[in-house]
Amino acid sequence: MQTQSISIAIVDDHTLFRSGLANLLSEFEEINVVFQATNGIDMQKQIKLYPDVKLILMDINMPLMDGYAATQYIKKEYPEVNVLALSMFEEEKAIIGMLKAGAGGYMLKESTPHDLVVAIKAVVEKGFYINEMVSGRLLFSLKQGDPKPLITEKEHTFLQHCSTEFTYKEIADLMNISPRTVDNYRESLFAKLNIKTRTGLVVYGIKHNLIKI
Repeated sequence: MQTQSISIAIVDDHTLFRSGLANLLSEFEEINVVFQATNGIDMQKQIKLYPDVKLILMDINMPLMDGYAATQYIKKEYPEVNVLALSMFEEEKAIIGMLKAGAGGYMLKESTPHDLVVAIKAVVEKGFYINEMVSGRLLFSLKQGDPKPLITEKEHTFLQHCSTEFTYKEIADLMNISPRTVDNYRESLFAKLNIKTRTGLVVYGIKHNLIKI
């Protein structure tokens, strides 16, 4: 069975790094690099031609339009497109700045291609990628001032069902979704809220008036 490829773009002002990364990622059948851009301005021109882009690998320090501004532009004009920040530096200010701009994760440029592909898949599937630099609690604290709810409507419904005696399979049937999708909702909430058990989810839901008992 052929793997469904993920269309991505790479925005970075260093030509050798950008083209080298594109070549490395092209070896993975699940990744399809559809365009490369040198900065945020160049990205704005090109993305109009590629409506199938799912994720952008975004450098931070670039001329004309840096990664912060470019990410804000993407999340405003193309909210369905995900952004994964790429940087040479593990700086808290840069990490927080990119997450606030709308990036779903932060990776170092020294990461292996395999680890990068894992992060790409996670951001496309869940909207975020948790690693040693970006914890679930950090994401949660940054999103507190965000007008968009951190917990999606479907996750909220799942959270409500968690307070019942239904099994996860029964919850899947009730929500008319697959057990795997239920697993995704559970793991997503675990990561976002830094919680490890179903009981912990219920306690959180009650405490924050998300669950009606």
